[in-house]
Amino acid sequence: MSENTMDYQHLGRSGLLVSKIGLGCMNFGDATGEPEAFGIMDRAVELGVNFFDTADVYGGPQKPDMEQGFGTSEEIVGKWLKKSGHRDDIVLATKAYQPMGLGPNDRRLSAYHLKRACEASLRRLQTDHIDVYQMHHVDRSTPWEEIWQAMEQLVAEGKITYVGSSNHAGWDVATGQMTATARNTLGLVSEQSLYNLTNRAVEQELIPALEHFGIGLIPWSPLAMGVLAGRPEDGEKTERRALQSDVYDAVADQLDAYESLCAELGHSPAEVAQAWLLHQPVVSTVIAGSRTTAQLEAAVDALHVSLDDSALDELDRIWPGPGTAPMSYSW
Repeated sequence: MSENTMDYQHLGRSGLLVSKIGLGCMNFGDATGEPEAFGIMDRAVELGVNFFDTADVYGGPQKPDMEQGFGTSEEIVGKWLKKSGHRDDIVLATKAYQPMGLGPNDRRLSAYHLKRACEASLRRLQTDHIDVYQMHHVDRSTPWEEIWQAMEQLVAEGKITYVGSSNHAGWDVATGQMTATARNTLGLVSEQSLYNLTNRAVEQELIPALEHFGIGLIPWSPLAMGVLAGRPEDGEKTERRALQSDVYDAVADQLDAYESLCAELGHSPAEVAQAWLLHQPVVSTVIAGSRTTAQLEAAVDALHVSLDDSALDELDRIWPGPGTAPMSYSW
């Protein structure tokens, strides 16, 4: 693979340029140990990947009664930043919302929690600022006025630069953005959501909202937990096969058609799945949650896959989307 063949584009309507393939650090500290994580991040920089995405809760069990492992991913990224000296070469994104302790205010999006969560992330990441600070999930029990007051304060203090959301519905994004506009602030620049060929629910209402407000989409799980990487070959390590056996059976006919199309195109199923996302105008960067350097390199290879109208139409036929609301369900 040639070095640094990355393409870049704006994160939503912002002036910030991010690599079309982003590095997801969710596995660091869990499926991927620190030495291998360092190698993956080194390789990412070599390949021109500049968007690194993590979260305060990544790296351990995500249960409110289990604290072990919380913050491990951020800690590993922070150690690498200090050792490598690459802080100014990347766009660093993290998230807050999930439980980070046993107290009633150790979670969600209150101003109380956001302030402490951000400061704790900065300590773990060993940096003085976060480039894109994301709300990991919607919190409808906290008013948007409170959330924006907290985010504006963090921006004013130089602790964060941009604000993104994750796992928000279209009306949540619209409400949040209109509230920010009323406060004369930039508001959201990105939304990170589940989006892949097998799960296109966001096309109904979320994506139209993002397009209207100029908010970039960051898909997570682009390979549908490995399903869109195709069936494991005979003799291949069977961990993924065992994990997804029921899922493979449920979409067997679609997978047959999909794998045949990928063979005709001359690309692997994983490359085609990620290339399809890259062909969606609203997508700013696709998160590659790589557990190994080889997986990261395979994700970057998707940049070189060009899908013509015929291929895109066939992918729509195999994995149909829901259409956009309200036309998708009304006369």
